[in-house]
This record gives sequence, structure tokens and C-alpha cells, in this order.
Amino acid sequence: MSIDSEVSAHYSRGGLLSRLNAALRDDGVDPERPSMEALAPYDQFHGRGLEATLEIAELAQPGPADHILDIGSGIGGPARYFANRFGCRVTGIDLTAEFCDVARHLTHMLDLEDRIAFEVGDALAMQFGEAGFDGAYSMNVSMNIRDKGRFYREIHRVLKPGAWLVLSEVAKGEGGDLDYPTPWAGSARTSFLSTPEETQRGLLEAGFDVVRVHSTLDKALAFGARSRAMVERGEKPPHRAVMLIHGEIATQAMRNTARGLSEGKIIPVEVLARKRP
Repeated sequence: MSIDSEVSAHYSRGGLLSRLNAALRDDGVDPERPSMEALAPYDQFHGRGLEATLEIAELAQPGPADHILDIGSGIGGPARYFANRFGCRVTGIDLTAEFCDVARHLTHMLDLEDRIAFEVGDALAMQFGEAGFDGAYSMNVSMNIRDKGRFYREIHRVLKPGAWLVLSEVAKGEGGDLDYPTPWAGSARTSFLSTPEETQRGLLEAGFDVVRVHSTLDKALAFGARSRAMVERGEKPPHRAVMLIHGEIATQAMRNTARGLSEGKIIPVEVLARKRP
């Protein structure tokens, strides 16, 4: 099995929409009439969920005339948030076909199809012309990409001069090897972590100016503590996407991630960069 196929198989096991609809019903939500708020615990499939999306939105601040790119769009939560808040157009690409199918369905349910499109695509060979997007973001995607230089160069190619790029990703820390599975990889075979310094260097070499590299480790630890406290009180945690997507391996994946954060094996970071004019 190729790395791409293995990555996609890690995220897709079929029946995702049925599982999501069942989860919404359990929350007392009609799956035929969901709100963005009701979907948020499930459709923000990255560390800290909607909380992290709000932060990258503040960094990006697109205008209503902008066309932006979501690289690794999952089931579309961030894209819908951006389009609804800023009035911009969003194109999302993802390697996993099931994610794109569910993303389109949910976008139709929320009547946002005129501003958002989802396509199956490879972040290393995107199906877009040069200099077509006003900005781009990618959340918890680069950990599955071995060739970071090619990834950054391909993003650079499709952005207009001066366009912004926001990355929210899990970086490699100094605490040693990580235990698997994690939400992004079933084993080390499909996990390719870079240090924050390597990320910054790679972006510079690709033609970006790096405005900011910021650790969100303290926020991740605090979010995890709040979530565990909610579960202990018998409440549902605010972020339930990992359970939805990964099912039986989700609990171990989240434990491994929490331990990796606390032991310094991984560091969540947010990066703001701009394509040089």
C-alpha cells in the first residue's frame, strides 16, 4: 500500500455520514437541519477544534472578495466557518474522498454551496493554476506529508504575490519518539513531524516571509484538562471529531497525543507567513 493510500485509509472506513447523523440525533439535533454550532464538535477535525479555527481566522482575516484555499479540508468545518464569517469563497481539497463527500453534504445542508467547493486532491500536486488564491490555510495536515519542501513550494505556486498562509500543525518536540496511534497516523510510517525551526526554514526556502511561529502548547494542555473534567462530570467534551472519525482507536490515539504533549514529544504551533510580492 502506498503512503497516500495508507493515510487515506487511516481516516476513512466508510459510514462516516451515518455515524455523524447518529451522533447528532444523540445530541438532540435533526441531521436534516443542523446548525453550524451543532456541527462544530464534529466537523472541526484538528487539535482544540473550533477554538483553534477561531485563532487562525483572526490571523488570516480574509475579505469578502477573497478566494481562499483550505488544504486538507476534512469534512469542511473550517471552510464553512470562514465563508460564513467573512463572506469569502473557499475551495477545499482533501486526499480522502469520503471526507469530501460528507463536506459537500453538510455544506448543502447549511446552504453555503455558492461560496464553498470541495475537491479530492493531492497537496503536493494541486489541480489549480498559478497565483489564483488570495490566501490559504492548513490545519493538522503537514504531519502526513514527508516532502515538506514540495508542499510549501506547491502552496507558494497557487498563491497570489503577497498572499497569506496560516499553518496550524503538530511539530516535533525534544521529548523522544511518539507512541502510536495518533489522530493523524496509525503508525510512524505515515507520520512526518518537523520541528518549528525546520518549518520556518522550509517556508523561507520556498519563497515565504515568516511573520510568526507561535507555540500553542499551553492552550492544548488546558483544553485537554477542561475536556477531561467535562467527561468526568458526565458531560460530552467540546471536541468529538476524533471519536467520530476513528471509532475504536480514538481513545488510545487521544491518550498518546495527550502524553506526547505533556512529555514534550510534540508541540502544537501556529504559523503565519506571506508569499513575497
